[in-house]
Amino acid sequence: MCYDAILRNVAKHIQLNPKETEQFCACLTTRNLNKREVLVKQGGICDAIHFVNEGVLRAYLLGADGKETTIMFAIKDWWITDMYSFINNKPSMVNVESLEQSTILSLKKADFDQLFVEIPKFERFFRILMQNAYIREQLRVMENLSLPAREKYQIFLKKYPTIANHLNQKQIASYLGITPEFLSMIKSNQKL
Repeated sequence: MCYDAILRNVAKHIQLNPKETEQFCACLTTRNLNKREVLVKQGGICDAIHFVNEGVLRAYLLGADGKETTIMFAIKDWWITDMYSFINNKPSMVNVESLEQSTILSLKKADFDQLFVEIPKFERFFRILMQNAYIREQLRVMENLSLPAREKYQIFLKKYPTIANHLNQKQIASYLGITPEFLSMIKSNQKL
């Protein structure tokens, strides 16, 4: 397996020497996912953090009424997990599934923790990832609370242009917190 993409991702924030690179790569497990394959199951324990090498993944909550609420998407060069479950060893709050054929690199929790001990600069790397994720989610909450659906959709398209091409209307609507029918009206009005 070629680890070039994940090593470039890591190199955005920290520099690894050859020994550290070898140690990090030895911790990674490659997995090919089929379309709609579940990687993390709501209620199960999420024991790894995943780097998307190819494809698109989605994290979503399945409500008691069977309604899906999309929490996040992850495309090539992004990381995804159920952070609550991963950090606390508690039941996962979300499902994570592949939306198309995907290849991921997984880092188990035990290896994640060991990297912090043996290569302390990984604490910096994952701190930066978590800070960026927190900021992204905080902005999303503020947008969802304060903006009309049309503006939320426009922001989504500008922020994630490559993701939109991989999703169906139901998935986008779920992420925006609106119905697919309302999203259809928004899209129709834009064409006028």
